[in-house]
Amino acid sequence: MTANNPLLHSFDLPPYSAIRPEHVEPAVDAILADNRAAIGELLSKQSGTPSWDGLVLVLDELHERLGRAWGPVSHLNAVCNNAELRAAYEACLPKLSEYWTELGQNRALYQAYDALARSPDATSFEVAQTTILEHALRDFHLSGIDLPEAEQQRYGAIQMKLSELASRFSNQLLDATQAWTKHVTDEAALAGLTDSAKAQMAQAAKAKDLDGWLISLEFPSYFAVMTYADDRALREELYAAYCTRASDQGPNAGQHDNGPVMEEILGLRQELAKLLGFASYADLSLATKMAETPDQVLHFLRDLAQRSKPFAVQDLQELQAFAAEQGCADLQSWDVGYYGEKLREQRYSISQEILRAYFPIDKVLSGLFAIVEKLYGIQIEELSGFDAWHPDVRLFQISENGAPVGRFFFDLYARANKRGGAWMDGARDKRRAASGELISPVANLVCNFTPPVATAAVNGKPALLTHDEVTTLFHEFGHGLHHLLTRVEHAGASGINGVAWDAVELPSQFMENWCWEPEGLALISAHYESGEPLPQDLLDKMLAAKNFQSGLMMVRQLEFSLFDFELHATHGDGRSVLEVLEGIRDEVSVLRPPAYNRFPNSFAHIFAGGYAAGYYSYKWAEVLSADAFSRFEKEGVFNSETGRAFREAILARGGSQEPMQLFVDFRGREPRIDALLRHLGLSQEAA
Repeated sequence: MTANNPLLHSFDLPPYSAIRPEHVEPAVDAILADNRAAIGELLSKQSGTPSWDGLVLVLDELHERLGRAWGPVSHLNAVCNNAELRAAYEACLPKLSEYWTELGQNRALYQAYDALARSPDATSFEVAQTTILEHALRDFHLSGIDLPEAEQQRYGAIQMKLSELASRFSNQLLDATQAWTKHVTDEAALAGLTDSAKAQMAQAAKAKDLDGWLISLEFPSYFAVMTYADDRALREELYAAYCTRASDQGPNAGQHDNGPVMEEILGLRQELAKLLGFASYADLSLATKMAETPDQVLHFLRDLAQRSKPFAVQDLQELQAFAAEQGCADLQSWDVGYYGEKLREQRYSISQEILRAYFPIDKVLSGLFAIVEKLYGIQIEELSGFDAWHPDVRLFQISENGAPVGRFFFDLYARANKRGGAWMDGARDKRRAASGELISPVANLVCNFTPPVATAAVNGKPALLTHDEVTTLFHEFGHGLHHLLTRVEHAGASGINGVAWDAVELPSQFMENWCWEPEGLALISAHYESGEPLPQDLLDKMLAAKNFQSGLMMVRQLEFSLFDFELHATHGDGRSVLEVLEGIRDEVSVLRPPAYNRFPNSFAHIFAGGYAAGYYSYKWAEVLSADAFSRFEKEGVFNSETGRAFREAILARGGSQEPMQLFVDFRGREPRIDALLRHLGLSQEAA
């Protein structure tokens, strides 16, 4: 089996088409056994003070091999999920969790790292090496190195169970999303929808051998109905199905219910925090972040809420008055997107659909690349002849002065069996191998945009993005650049590795600014048929509409952030998940969703991703990114010197130093909130 197992062979890019579910567990078992033996041998040979190459680099090499096998499996589980792969993936989770816990509680390994950090050699280490050692020693303590053996075992059992529960949450959400569809045979029911949305639904129906149209809970389909469908009952039906996914409510009540999973996750996280000596999981979460205390985070969020809520109240009153004029006297959650779009059209004579025609995918990509080429002095070209997990996947290479820097995959479109949302993950880290070879980084960039339509009725249109989708693309590409443009050659601080979670969104949110700059828009937009640039009047309207309902959007994000943080800071106080959410809504919300809404059951960021007691990171990093961009506003949005300064201070240095230090190096001072409020139109200056 070993000879024919692609996961056990070295490769440049993963051989996706050759990877089978039956390869997964044997490969992981073999590598874990090899790693355990190698680490045991390494520690038995240690005499005197260890060296960097003899300790850290050896472990980097072992874990690179594990990552090379597991990374493609984890990725395929997210983008091409099926029962066999899911089973193989889940069979390995407890094994991997046990291995990492074992490593974090290996006293001999901890002592070797401690000795290296205290050694005379350490005085001559690069700053990245010093940071890696500091983080490693911190992480040993957070893995329970100081605990008695029985408590260490309990720690390991909790971590194993949490890994399994996060996967179950994700699977049940995916299954619940796919379990509901609505088959429509009367086109009149779809009045108001755009031709492209209907073409997608017709394509979805055809794929299931159905006549007519098929509405699903995949985001492009859901968004189209909620934004454009004139039929209010249809919007309400879809809203109810979407916001009750994986819960005890809605059309599939009790199927794939994540309620018990959430409760178990929260209980185990709280127990873990207490084991390690923290008051709550929120305190534990902050041990590796920029923010220092729960009070600091809560003050930050509540201060933003206080500043934003008056604008949100005003936004809602305007929307309610407009909806009432249109005959809707009792605006509900399923009406907000629809009347919001109608009001935007009336006020600014602009809609997402009009704009979509000016953002064909290839124009957006070529413009995006032109922007970063100007800013960072790099070149990007598309590659061919590679192995991918789906025919739509594309591969690109970044070069600098003719030398390859890194590569990235784009998987842009929504489809069945693919996890929702958008994300970047590092497929390979930049590092200097033990052989002396410099390994270049690789990133996966994944979105769920509306795919191109291949029907004669609409002449095979290319994929046309809404401006919101363009912004998402820029956001994920910012993460990709953080990973790919690193100059750090030690795996532990290369790219996004070692970056505090509440700073990791800085480069991504920073990139979004160019989606709103006239000079940036000129590069990323052109009509998909005529090639005409975005007309000046449309550009003016679009910029005028930039902060349309930004108050409502801000309090919505603050609701998510405060809910997440409060949930993890106060678990065990007797309140249920929904009671915590209702308390936060009392504080910041301006429009109450219906009682059946079960938003937490699909909040994968905090129950199946890395954002537990950390969703506030989006707003925290938005302050950093807005303030960083204000330097470009002053010096020129395409000022190459400022671009290189940002690259060298932030992107190139990865996790090699504390994020505040990197920010100060770029900006010359600590961050201020003013630029964010001005950008969002939530300050008196902007108003």
